[in-house]
Amino acid sequence: MDSQQKKPTFPTSGFLVLGIFLFIFTVGGCFHTPSQPDGPPHYNVDMRKIHDPVPHYLPKSKYGNPTYYYVKGRRYHVLTTARGYDKRGIASWYGTKFNGRLTSTREPYNLLGMTAASPELPIPCFVRVTNLENGRQVIVKVNDRGPFAANRVMDLSYVAARKLGYAGRGTALVQVSSIDEPNPLQHTRPYFAHHHPKLYLQVGAFSEMHNAAHLERELRRFTHRRIYIAHEAHGRRLYRVQIGPLQTVDESDALQERIARSGLGHAITVIG
Repeated sequence: MDSQQKKPTFPTSGFLVLGIFLFIFTVGGCFHTPSQPDGPPHYNVDMRKIHDPVPHYLPKSKYGNPTYYYVKGRRYHVLTTARGYDKRGIASWYGTKFNGRLTSTREPYNLLGMTAASPELPIPCFVRVTNLENGRQVIVKVNDRGPFAANRVMDLSYVAARKLGYAGRGTALVQVSSIDEPNPLQHTRPYFAHHHPKLYLQVGAFSEMHNAAHLERELRRFTHRRIYIAHEAHGRRLYRVQIGPLQTVDESDALQERIARSGLGHAITVIG
């Protein structure tokens, strides 16, 4: 959901207090609180009446598009354009807890709308999301910031997640692709899942083999999963240290957190 934006600099302390108050008022309601769990609506939803949006030109919102911003000490950069965007990763969804709250574009969030949140795409924009595990596809309007959990690439609305077939379990391995052609609905190609996607964590990438080997030895304290070094030589030598395949997103999250606490670096999700 909505993130903390860069705080502007005001010339007087009075304006500073006012700015902080307005900042908390506009985004504070979007922070997760343990007393209010999220979930699906408590009524039946006729999915046959909910259709993908038809992509069209949208001017960039004057809200929610800073050059960069910070959440929980991590810096996020906002892309200047969605053109050519194509990324794989873990998607989650958000529902009743945030229904009716303002998104980053200051539109009310509707859990029955085909919308999504991205930490880096310019908003608003339209993207195609493919569930790599079952081949289902949807088109959504990105109008919010988030998610800010480990290694998540997108938060989808409840109905979008349900259309993709993962609302019941919370997360899915997805591919998020920009829509650059004039009439994307006529050019949607079916995705065939020839094999079940595999989930890995990449903990480091080095130009020297001995550095990758040292990290591999350190990581063996944290997991019994296979750790291997992938060698690439496309113009320059690169050794990537990866763990996997991992069985579930929960296992990936727990391992990523242990690695971060150990000081060995920030692991990223790789889907093969």
